[in-house]
Amino acid sequence: GSEVQASSSFAGGKFDASLDERAEPTTLHRSTFLATAPAHDHPLSLPAERCDTRNSSDAAGQGWGTTLATPQSFSMGYQIWKRAPPLSLSAPQISFRHAEAALFSRFAGLQLQLILVSSSCRFERPELATMGRITNPYVLTALACTGGLLFGFDISSMSAIISSPNYLTYFGPHDKTAECTERPGALCNIGPSPSVQGGITASMAGGSFIASLFSGIVADRFGRRSAIFLGCILWVIGSILTCAVQNIGMLIVGRIFNGMCVGLASAQVPVYLSELSPARIRGRLVGCQQWAITWGICIFFFICYGCSFIGKQIDGQQDGRGTASFRVPWGLQMIPALVLMALVPMMPESPRWLITRGRNAEALEILGQVHASGDQNSPEVQAEYKEICQNIEESTGEGSGYIDLFRNGNAWRTHIAMFTQIWSQLTGMNVMMYYLSYVFEMAGITGNIALISNGIQYVINVVMTVPALLYIDRWGRRPTLLIGSTLMTIWLFAVAGLMGNYGHPFPNSGNSVVQWQVTGPASKAVIACSYLFVASFAPTWGPVSWIYVPELFGNRLRGKSNSVSTASNWAFNFALGYFVPPAFHNIKWKAYIVFGCFTVAMTIHVFFAFPETAGKTLEEVDEIFQSGVPAWKTRKGSGALARDIEAVKVGNAPVFTREASTPSDSADEKELKA
Repeated sequence: GSEVQASSSFAGGKFDASLDERAEPTTLHRSTFLATAPAHDHPLSLPAERCDTRNSSDAAGQGWGTTLATPQSFSMGYQIWKRAPPLSLSAPQISFRHAEAALFSRFAGLQLQLILVSSSCRFERPELATMGRITNPYVLTALACTGGLLFGFDISSMSAIISSPNYLTYFGPHDKTAECTERPGALCNIGPSPSVQGGITASMAGGSFIASLFSGIVADRFGRRSAIFLGCILWVIGSILTCAVQNIGMLIVGRIFNGMCVGLASAQVPVYLSELSPARIRGRLVGCQQWAITWGICIFFFICYGCSFIGKQIDGQQDGRGTASFRVPWGLQMIPALVLMALVPMMPESPRWLITRGRNAEALEILGQVHASGDQNSPEVQAEYKEICQNIEESTGEGSGYIDLFRNGNAWRTHIAMFTQIWSQLTGMNVMMYYLSYVFEMAGITGNIALISNGIQYVINVVMTVPALLYIDRWGRRPTLLIGSTLMTIWLFAVAGLMGNYGHPFPNSGNSVVQWQVTGPASKAVIACSYLFVASFAPTWGPVSWIYVPELFGNRLRGKSNSVSTASNWAFNFALGYFVPPAFHNIKWKAYIVFGCFTVAMTIHVFFAFPETAGKTLEEVDEIFQSGVPAWKTRKGSGALARDIEAVKVGNAPVFTREASTPSDSADEKELKA
């Protein structure tokens, strides 16, 4: 029930500050006033917004809280600031239950802060919310995309190991283990059966499917950062289990935990980046998720390649008796997750999520830091903030559950979101990544030469993703998807034709999955087509499948829509992971015809159903679906955001302060009042 008023002035190179306490003497026993940024042309009294920096009323009652207020013209330059008359702030009704109440504003390092300490509470000064926060959008992208890096680790953890003698002997039927006839002293085994190996590989996708279904609930309730942090914990648990693996069952359980991490990250990292990044580079930053996957595949493959030389070698290959060659890399894969866990608290929360929680001031501050180096009054920041607030306000009262994805006109865009991820799996790309060693065995390449050939394909995957990151927003989403699916169709049918015409049965391959082989020049052509397939997928469907889906929905349903679409991805990933080993065993090269037919279907579907979203604000995309414009007539580019930015520049739009629910007067309104 107290009222405190503070004023400050700048004169003669030093500060003068005064504090007027209008409360009973017993209410406050200590006060500190720091005045470093009076920037108004007249004294101004602002109501303070009370908030607890721990976001808990219980914590405020037990120890401390903060009270915030921001002048509306803090973007004034330093010279104007020096000449400004005294600034006054008043904060009525500061509760004595708060051990610390602070009035402060920040701009380019300038700060006004009034700290009040109640005699009834223990004094414990909280750290400012922005201290230690990472705000560079590229650094944030690199950290968030660690989830993609882990996804890539998982792919290589199978593809680089499943054909190694140590793996085949340890996880194969024990009654099938015998001394190798061609390598005396070494043990040989045909390894797990096709169905068992399919189950091992698919277990990760199964965990990802389960986690992706619940990722939207976790992210909407606790925030995008919390979902990412939880994913790190699950990955560490899974890595410990796989590193200490004793049998196939334990390996599957460990991979399920790893999969749950990847499911959370793959669903929420694109959402986090799309909600945090500026519209002009959103495609580039969200596309880094796919680039991180390719880096993860490549890095971990070479880790596995190096670890393949651990233990005794006979005739240049593992002796089939050791386990360190796969335990060491499966243990090392937890390191990136531990690093990300340590840095997640320094990452800002999604501004859109904060606004849905009523934390507008914090959201505006983060937008200013990430989009404009801390300038909250930047036209771009103001326009983006306006778009977000309007979209959330318009959606207030509408349903935001999973069922709402399929009603109120949302079913069409939900089906597009789901099929974007489904088609990315049905291209067969992840099959190439998981079972690449089988493909090279079918092409007559084994041993270290096969591992080196695998590494070349992974390097191609990394390098060919770079053009998409640089030009994806210039190319647009539709042309990129259409060109990619067309090229992949050519290479898939080419591989099928080469294997069918020049191949022969190969029942004694030493691997229960590989039953067909191509030799001679045709085998080299198969390898070349495999490389070209990867080079076609990497700059097209790879990054766009992660960029496109978060752009289809507004804030109300974005988390859940990405959850459902990613669950579709993992459902088909699981099915394909389980399907491919038996398919290679039974229908052999005809498996490539199946995937070729899928790429033909996806090309037709994209042309008629997928609208262009490149360069548009997340809120503008709603207008595309509401207007009913045919997908093939949509074009990239944004009009509304550009108009809003221009309106802020010329002073014809409201300017929002950290008290974000109330805009300050525009230039015209100020002139009229004057």
